[in-house]
Amino acid sequence: METKHIRIADYNYALPEERIAKFPLSRRDTSKLLVYKHGEVGEDVFSNLPSYLPEGALMVFNNTRVIQARIHFRKETGALIEVFLLEPLVPRDYEQMFQMRGECTWRCMVGNLKKWKEGTLCRKIVVKGQELAFYATREHTEQGEDIHFAWQDDSVSFAEILEAVGELPIPPYLNRDTQESDKTTYQTVYSKIKGSVAAPTAGLHFTDEVLEALSARGIDREELTLHVGAGTFKPVKSEEIEAHEMHTEYICVRRQTLEKLLKHDCRVIAVGTTSVRTLESLYYMGVKLRRNPDATEAELHVNQWEPYEAHSPMLSPREAISEVLAWLDRNHLSALHSSTQIIIAPGYDYKLVKMLVTNFHQPQSTLLLLVSAFVHGDWRRIYDYALAHGFRFLSYGDSSLLIP
Repeated sequence: METKHIRIADYNYALPEERIAKFPLSRRDTSKLLVYKHGEVGEDVFSNLPSYLPEGALMVFNNTRVIQARIHFRKETGALIEVFLLEPLVPRDYEQMFQMRGECTWRCMVGNLKKWKEGTLCRKIVVKGQELAFYATREHTEQGEDIHFAWQDDSVSFAEILEAVGELPIPPYLNRDTQESDKTTYQTVYSKIKGSVAAPTAGLHFTDEVLEALSARGIDREELTLHVGAGTFKPVKSEEIEAHEMHTEYICVRRQTLEKLLKHDCRVIAVGTTSVRTLESLYYMGVKLRRNPDATEAELHVNQWEPYEAHSPMLSPREAISEVLAWLDRNHLSALHSSTQIIIAPGYDYKLVKMLVTNFHQPQSTLLLLVSAFVHGDWRRIYDYALAHGFRFLSYGDSSLLIP
């Protein structure tokens, strides 16, 4: 069947509410690990993950850090307005955004929007022991709600504002309020670059001890950045996936990582679906550059159906990554900053990712489609095993190592 005509109903399974992990285990690496290897399914403990990986392999992690993206304002009428940060607009660069002083603008989702027709919202906040007035002004556009934030103190950065007023956005399916503990447990131990509104959850199982065990096994580690958007929770509402619009996510890949990919012959163990989406997008960026060597960063954006269109020329993964490296050289850049909307579903031909560490995903989700494509349609056997053997599901749940 052509990928666009996949029926999402064929990717449904019964997930009882009690199998959704509401909280993580007290020690990250004691979670269960399902091991799917060449069609055989078994289980172990996550701390033993390194023993299943080939010595000298390359493992790639997403080092994004979840921001406290949920901000509440109360109107004088008493109405509670929730502003949820989606992506930076002025400035567009994430790093610059968190250093902004005095004002900035974000594209946002707004809860209880009907109660905020016009005017500026204000709340008093305390930053570094000083009381500040923090303002939000709304402009409606075709793309969504653009919110301009302002505060009176130029010595205070937006990062410090968020630390004071923002709330960490845990997944909606946990059906609970954010707790203080989530500020730690909903971040990977290697998170660095602020920008996500959801954690790359496959990475939540890693501890310093597991990372040291990987090094002891000679496993090379590299990091890239994909800022996870709220669209990761967007349900597929259309019967066929052709009508589902994938969300755009922003990526950053350093020259050093691209060089490491070439050194390892573009064969990668990916930690999480966000790493997969970034790595596989790099291939199509390389194909674009072979056709148009002067493409801009914006033109390198990967559209969701691009991988399923006839490509001329078809490149090997090595050739594609070499094109991206050459483009960085021509433009005197140390890192690639672009975006991807890629959808990976059955019928997709994986280019770089040979093994995958990932959690258990929601029924009828695009992430389940990605897993099915990776294991050549054998996802149901994996999920039936996990359900029958007490595995915990979704963001705070258990993990799997998939070796097709």
